[in-house]
Amino acid sequence: MSEDQLEAPASDNYPQLDAKNTDRKLSQYYSNSFSRYSDFKPLGKGGSALLRSCLDGNLGRTIVMKTLHPHLAQNEYMRARFLREARVTAQLQHPATVPVYEIGHDIEGRLYFTMKKVEGETLREILERQCSGDEQAIATYNLDRMLGLLIQVCNALSYAHAHGVVHRDVKPENIQIGSFGEVMLLDWGVAKVWSSNDPDLPEIEHEILTDVGQRPGTPLYMSPEQIRGGGEEIDERTDIYGIGVVLYEMLTLKEPHRGENINETFEMILKEDTIPPETRTPKRQVPKQLSAITMKALEKDPANRYQTMAELIYALRDFRSRVFQSHTED
Repeated sequence: MSEDQLEAPASDNYPQLDAKNTDRKLSQYYSNSFSRYSDFKPLGKGGSALLRSCLDGNLGRTIVMKTLHPHLAQNEYMRARFLREARVTAQLQHPATVPVYEIGHDIEGRLYFTMKKVEGETLREILERQCSGDEQAIATYNLDRMLGLLIQVCNALSYAHAHGVVHRDVKPENIQIGSFGEVMLLDWGVAKVWSSNDPDLPEIEHEILTDVGQRPGTPLYMSPEQIRGGGEEIDERTDIYGIGVVLYEMLTLKEPHRGENINETFEMILKEDTIPPETRTPKRQVPKQLSAITMKALEKDPANRYQTMAELIYALRDFRSRVFQSHTED
């Protein structure tokens, strides 16, 4: 089957996530018992939330709890974002998304949700080890395996797109590699969710999250349309650009564009030609076909990129089968 014959899974065949379900306020009638959680241990701290492992006494298993920081507990925008992340993650039930178990308020009234604890490391940590010359990281995560991992991420995104969701923050920090080969695409907090735009929906939070004049995402991994702030331009091709940036970094151990500051980086992404991976780091001997795939995903005009994640997946699989003689399903 040629690339131009490929079709993404028809979205009409899948239930679409709707903002009326992801963006509404948490009902005052929900019930849970926070007291069953104990043995809290810090895992990480981001700009908006705290990650801790804890023991669920009812089920006798260790899980992860994500909680809004105290200073954001009453911030309407951050609460809405937090609720969307929990619900989008819970409703996208794919092997490469983290199962969410519960959502609620802790004893201090802060929003939290619990999810599966995945042991392993992020793709960012793997790339940093490779940059430092770690021979084990270089040998374990060779090009064939890295492409296999990336295809699994692409599959998760294709699944999300079929359900009306665009991730908008694809980057190595949000890709977790488990100790037993699991791949998880994390942090759906800035995802774009389809909305029915029903004016009669009660307590709808969608207006809070429409991102008018905002640019959700991480600067080094933003697409040109994200930088422009055009909400209507954001579609699955935005995630295709994000995958292109991650693939570029896998191949060169460098980002396609990095300025001295955010504004310079944005200018480079919008206007500066991207140096092909094979030219950027000639010593790494990047295959020309794979370099071409990367460059197509990174086209500044979305119309010139792969139009669906299915097309990009096909291109990556075709390259692997030709170069590594591997026909294993990812």
